[in-house]
Amino acid sequence: MSITTLAFILLSVMAVTCAIMMITSKSPVNSILWLILVFFAISGHYVLLNAQFLAIVNIIVYAGAIMVLFLFVVMLMNLNADTEPVKNYRLQLIGVISGGSLLLVLLSAIMKVKEQHPVQMNIGDAGLVKSLGMTLFKDYVLPFEISSVLFLSAMIGAVIIGKKEN
Repeated sequence: MSITTLAFILLSVMAVTCAIMMITSKSPVNSILWLILVFFAISGHYVLLNAQFLAIVNIIVYAGAIMVLFLFVVMLMNLNADTEPVKNYRLQLIGVISGGSLLLVLLSAIMKVKEQHPVQMNIGDAGLVKSLGMTLFKDYVLPFEISSVLFLSAMIGAVIIGKKEN
């Protein structure tokens, strides 16, 4: 068994275990923390697929910015068990039925696959930062500059709108 296969198995077990813990956790804050660990495991899979740029973006954007936002919102809401809404058992039944239907669709799709094509890891340079940078600054330099001017004007507009009048 190669190191890549072992790393894939460990990251997959980590991702599935953390996802199950996220779903079964009673506290919303703990659920968000488990979700952050899931994002780190997914970033590990991106590294194994030789897509380092996607791995870094996943960590920065999802595990960083969006999860901080989720934690901030959950802590602002101050969710307590006393204010928890009454559970609707019909919604739980609908969730179980839809989840079972999804499982059946996935199983039928897996059974229809005739040939197995193993995923080849660490080949090509499509996800490397160097190749993405070369493509961005050679082929798409004009859209990149237009979007940077657009973002700059949006930031200036946000500052002007947020500025208090004297």
